[in-house]
Amino acid sequence: MDLDVAHVRAFVRAAEERHFGRAAGTLGITQQALSKRIARLEALLGTALFRRGGNGIRLTEAGHRFLQPARHTVAAADAAVAAVTGEDRPLRVDVWGHLYAPMRTLARLAGQVAGLVPGHGRDLPSVTDALMQGDIDAAFGRVHPPLHAGLTHRLVRLEPVDAVLSADHPLAAEPALRPEQLRGSVLWSPGALDRLDFLHRFAERFGIRDRAASVNLGLAHFLAEVAESPDRFTLLPADVPLPDVPGLRSVPLTEPTPLYAWSLLWRTGNNHPGLDGLTTACAAEAARSRWLEYDPAHDWLPEPPANGPGRRNP
Repeated sequence: MDLDVAHVRAFVRAAEERHFGRAAGTLGITQQALSKRIARLEALLGTALFRRGGNGIRLTEAGHRFLQPARHTVAAADAAVAAVTGEDRPLRVDVWGHLYAPMRTLARLAGQVAGLVPGHGRDLPSVTDALMQGDIDAAFGRVHPPLHAGLTHRLVRLEPVDAVLSADHPLAAEPALRPEQLRGSVLWSPGALDRLDFLHRFAERFGIRDRAASVNLGLAHFLAEVAESPDRFTLLPADVPLPDVPGLRSVPLTEPTPLYAWSLLWRTGNNHPGLDGLTTACAAEAARSRWLEYDPAHDWLPEPPANGPGRRNP
């Protein structure tokens, strides 16, 4: 049985994205073309690899068994092409996150690293899988334990976080807020809180008992829901440009200031030459933009940094 690598690649992308349309977009083909490739692969294998339904697609048991060797097949094919053509393989870097936007950081570094190709993962587990399978070389986002033993991470940026509330919230007129002042408010999150590690830890640390989850339909929709209710709040990095949503107020948090940590993550032993350039660019930009300033007397992190950032001015 001879497998067409294009068909196998279409399957792998669809399995990672869990959506035929998004997978087709990453491959630069139409959704119809991707569906045909997967259908031909299923016909050749004699089994269904996906369950299709109104809520998207899910892997069948056969699909789960096929995924890991399929990833190896795609990686081997790419390596074979690179060996023959002598072309340098691009440095594939994913970002992940919900309210936080590591793509803004990656955009500042892209011009300094040759051959960098950005992508977007769904969450830390999906990015971890992609790194371990060799589908990507590195990733940016919030890293939190437990972390796969085969991965290395380096802290890149610490970003102060503000409270975003309705203009009708009782605390909206305050020039700054302490986190515990939000205990009587509802923490509004863009998904299940147990999957949003930073927001979950913030709520636990500062005694925010009232919590509610929305459906993640984009930042503007999410913040419009915050603006509609005088008892809700959420958290956003201080330098994130707010969408044009009326009735919002962004208030700095202090005593302590929560910091959102972004890290660069890669598979231990990955020898892609672009990784050295990327880590060097990260270190240079962090020093230039003072991204790693941290004072434990005035700042709060779920996990204090282990690689020695400098102190932030109180």
